[in-house]
Amino acid sequence: MTGNQKIIVKENAAMLAQKATTLFRQTAKESIDRQGRFVVAISGGSTPRRMYRMLAEEPYDSAIPWDKTYIFWVDERCVPENDPASNFGAAKKDFLNRVPVPGDQVYPMPGELPPKQGAQKYQKVLIEFFNLKDGRFPIFDLIFLGMGTDGHTASLFPGHRTVDEKKRLVVAVKGGDPDVNRLTLTLPVLNRARQIVFLISGKEKAATLKTVFEKDQSRFPVQKIHALDKELNWLLDRESASLLK
Repeated sequence: MTGNQKIIVKENAAMLAQKATTLFRQTAKESIDRQGRFVVAISGGSTPRRMYRMLAEEPYDSAIPWDKTYIFWVDERCVPENDPASNFGAAKKDFLNRVPVPGDQVYPMPGELPPKQGAQKYQKVLIEFFNLKDGRFPIFDLIFLGMGTDGHTASLFPGHRTVDEKKRLVVAVKGGDPDVNRLTLTLPVLNRARQIVFLISGKEKAATLKTVFEKDQSRFPVQKIHALDKELNWLLDRESASLLK
């Protein structure tokens, strides 16, 4: 591990979600104090959903300056938002429909478009929002990531060429469970965030985490997240951390 990484272990999934929600609130306040806005990219999957539901509950809801919060996605499945597999659709149910974040400050990935077209469109959205010049990458205040049992993160899968992408901000990829077309932010984008939080739970992740931390030469995409001297937190529950020294 590098010096900017920290492992935080919580006893169970509820305490894990509470810590993640607290980090969301704290980072929002710090970002708004620093620059007048908070820009976050969130992920899908089952683990963060408890956190998302907490965001819409007290004491968190009223403590978050939603009017200055801008929400993007780390990845998305290429399905309509009413599909159960849609990350955006799940987030709407969990918290977006329950908090006063302005609709024009929510930027879902266009999963309803053909994959390559969707990737190009979302890249254009990022370029315009962050006012990027050629060759520059956006800097998010906070990015939440998960990890699959195969060591993938976002929708960057082991052995897929998109893991080595150096120039594009968003790419289309097919894989995962379910094995569908997806859109994902690339490593150069993820690694430039001011703060990255991995949110990982469940005993089925324990063996993969052990490899991540103890074998530097493993080819897991999750090991390519370095945060470029920014802050990288591994937020784990007791079960997922059970094989760590």
